[in-house]
Parts: sequence; C-alpha cells; structure tokens
Amino acid sequence: MDAIKKSIAVKIFLCFLFVFILLGTADYFGRDFVIDYVGDAYVFVSLGAFFLLAFLSFLFYFTFPFRKVFHEMKALLTGHQYKKIFTQRVDEVGILAHFFNEVTKNFERIAVDVEEGKRMSKELSVGSDIQRHILPAAMPNIPGIRLFGSTRPASEVGGDSFDITTAGDNTYVYVGDVTGHGLPAGLIMVMVNTLIRTFSEINPTGYDIIVNTNRILKQRIEPRRFMTCVLLRWNSKENKMYYTGAGHEHIMIYHKAQGVCEVKQTGGIALGMVPDVSKIVREEEISFATGDCVVLYSDGIVEAKNMSGEMFGVTRLKNSIEAYAGQSQPQDLFTQISRDLGTFVGSHIQEDDITLIAVQRA
Repeated sequence: MDAIKKSIAVKIFLCFLFVFILLGTADYFGRDFVIDYVGDAYVFVSLGAFFLLAFLSFLFYFTFPFRKVFHEMKALLTGHQYKKIFTQRVDEVGILAHFFNEVTKNFERIAVDVEEGKRMSKELSVGSDIQRHILPAAMPNIPGIRLFGSTRPASEVGGDSFDITTAGDNTYVYVGDVTGHGLPAGLIMVMVNTLIRTFSEINPTGYDIIVNTNRILKQRIEPRRFMTCVLLRWNSKENKMYYTGAGHEHIMIYHKAQGVCEVKQTGGIALGMVPDVSKIVREEEISFATGDCVVLYSDGIVEAKNMSGEMFGVTRLKNSIEAYAGQSQPQDLFTQISRDLGTFVGSHIQEDDITLIAVQRA
C-alpha cells in the first residue's frame, strides 16, 4: 500500500493492468455471454464510460497537480509572484511540491539576509562617515611644534582614534585603541573622543582629563569593553611637553642631539576597566628639545604580521624612527615609517586598525 501511495508510476501501471484484464475478460466472455445476453452496444457503452472515467481521473489526479506545480515553478524562475503549494500527497507530486516549498523558503530567507546585510552596510557606512568627520581633517598649526598623523581602520568602522585640540595655552594630542574593531569599538571611540574634547575645555592637565573621562566612560560601556590611550599635553607658554598614559603602547621619543629613540612605557590602566583611576594614572614631563620627536602609535603597527607570521615589533619601529626622524619633518617621518611597515607586511591582510602620530619640537 505504501508503494501505491508514494508512486504515480505504480498507480498508472495498475490502471493499465486493470484495463488489460477488463479487455481480456470482455474478449473471452463477450461472444458467449455479453453478446448473447447483453449485446454489443452495452459492451461498447460500458467500455466508453470506463475510459472516460479513467481519463478524467488521470486529468484531475495527475495532470492538474503537475500543472499547478509547474506553474508556480515557472513564476519563480521568471521572477513573478508565486504561491506556496499545499498538499498532503507523498508521491512524486508531493515530493515536487515539498521541494518547491523548501527552495522558495530558502530564497525568502536569503532575501531577508540580503536586506539585513544592506541595512547593516548602510548603518556601517553612516558610522564610518561620522567617525571620519570626528577625526582631524587637517593638521593644525600649533606654536612650538609640528605634527602629522593618520589612522587606517581594518574594517568600515575602526576602534582606533586620535585627536588634536587646543584650549588656552595647552594643546592636547591623544591616540586611543578600543578592544576589537567594528561598530561597537567605533561607538566607544566616539564617546572617548567627545569626552576628552569636553574635559580639555575645563581641566588644565592630562591627569584630570583622563580621570574624568574614565569616570564617565565606565558607567556607560560593557565590562568587557575598554580603551587604551596616551595623551600628550603641549604647553606653548612653558614650552614643555607632558604625557598621561592609560595602559597604551610605548611612547617613542627621538632625541636629536643623541640620535637615539627612547622607548618609554606609558603606564596607567585602560579607560573603562575600573571606576576610579585617580590613584593609578599620572602626568609626567617629557624631555623635549628642539628637533626632538614624539611618536604615538596603536598596536596595529607593532603587531602587524608578514606572510611568515612574524610581527613588525617595537624594535623595527624604533629603528625606523632613528633612521628618519633626525632629517625629516613629521609628515616625511610618517611616510617613511608607513613605507617600512608596508614593505615588511607585504600582501598580508590588515588584521587591526593602524594609527600613527609624529610630533616634533620646532
């Protein structure tokens, strides 16, 4: 019985078998019984009625269902409106209908995913535009120093940030790196950028800016999110440079008179890790004579890998600075370091955001 239910071919075979038996029986008994007692007309009418019934059954049971399935398939293939096929049949028609329903269901799911992807891409594009407008469009002219910097995100929205802002005699330059990259990191980057700009207007030291930025940021981000940064403060009246570290990468300080690059730890703790950093961070002065240069960077530079999996590292960055800082302007130094990094990395994919700033004493 299952074979009959699940196969149209079996049903057609049984119909033909039944007709064959019927015709054979009529031929065998027709002369002696059917023709003598019933008559030829009755035999022909019975056979005609049977074939008509068989034709109608074939039409409604086979032809129309197949036509329905093929009609919806044609609509799908030609891009027209199609409908789901409802059937409880388990034969070939049922299999075709089930296959059609599954295919269209997957198409609809893919269409939803594509639309969602377009929506997310649009949101990322908006986020990227916002982030790009927050970053400095051009390097400002600051009395006593020359500087140049840029960032290159690994995705549409990066977690690296830098900014340059002046309030009174103080000019603040900072580099920050949020854990991870993408939209969540970009949102934190925007928050930190805004907080540092705001607090630089009301706080005179880098220490106060970092402490207050951390206090506000910690209340508004997930525990697993944080941002390392280092903040420079150049006081044009005193002609002094200070720095405040928040768990960021080393500061590279090139001393022109000695022709060497000092690698200095920034200290402190990343923003957003603990509620209060007032007893952890501190502002310190940097020895900064004429021609000296301070380089700030994110870990996307020193952790950049070549095709062999080897990292660029702090030593190579230090060597590049010592090779070029003595006879270069900040923009030229930036270009030379970028070139060395690009030569080292080769065709290896960029895995993290990259930020670099060079600040030179005029």
